Amino acid sequence: MNFFSWLTSKRKTLATMSVAELRAQEMLIDAERRRMQAKISQLAKNKQKVIAQGASEKTPEMRRTLAQQYDLLHTEQSMLARHLNVRSKEHLTVSRLRILRESAERSRSGAGMIGRIRDSDLALIERLIESDSVTSEVYQERLDEILQIGAQADEASAGLSPAADELLKVWDAMDHGLIENNDAAFDEAEKRVRERGKAAE
Repeated sequence: MNFFSWLTSKRKTLATMSVAELRAQEMLIDAERRRMQAKISQLAKNKQKVIAQGASEKTPEMRRTLAQQYDLLHTEQSMLARHLNVRSKEHLTVSRLRILRESAERSRSGAGMIGRIRDSDLALIERLIESDSVTSEVYQERLDEILQIGAQADEASAGLSPAADELLKVWDAMDHGLIENNDAAFDEAEKRVRERGKAAE
């Protein structure tokens, strides 16, 4: 199962993934990225050797063979570079999700932001990951925008309790000089909450 299939699996949704599962996936992707980086570096060295060897060769046939060898190395390097771009974006995604999950657990906010990422957001993330034209740097900006949208949706849906709403009104009254001190603000907030509670009964 590839990264995105794992990420969107019906068996394991974003909201039910543990921090440990996200961290394990993060480590697997990072290990694959490191292998790709080492392979790309080795291919670059091999290309340099072919260029040096061709420079010392005078036979047209040998140079033609070396040129073909160089082309194969270059093609493999380019393909690996594209895969590395994808893996880098995947690594960034799972790292961000792990951080969000850890934050949600610390604040005990339940599913939190991760649970509220929409299917359309996931589809957009998948397209951005798979697009060769989207670099890791550009992807990071777009991913942060998507996750910020999730945060705003989470905050908007959370709303305020009656007590919190009344406290905001009390603070606003303090700002306008209608309530003079903290003791008076406390008494006013308590009074408003009690009155609101009676009205709801």
